[in-house]
Amino acid sequence: MSAPTGRRRAIAKALTALLPLAPYADMERIRADAGAVHMKTLPPTIAVWLATIAHIRHAHTDYEKLLAESYDRDSARFFVIEQTNIVLTRWRATRLLDDDDDGK
Repeated sequence: MSAPTGRRRAIAKALTALLPLAPYADMERIRADAGAVHMKTLPPTIAVWLATIAHIRHAHTDYEKLLAESYDRDSARFFVIEQTNIVLTRWRATRLLDDDDDGK
């Protein structure tokens, strides 16, 4: 079941504001993830942020490789903060990840 129209619009607006230069394919995936059922209780801006970080982590960093090498999730997340921020910067994100905010 898809999110209500108002929420879809709010997610789209938050996504465009956060990631003005993200590629279309990435934005579509993030939009879908932010609209997922498990995100419905979160404000759209937070859902978009969490979906963005998760997407970048899994699709644009060594996160999966680190997990496969037996790193625990927190360690793997820590080691990909810089890679994540490089992608966020390339997409002209209005927010970056820091050591205290790992996008959980």
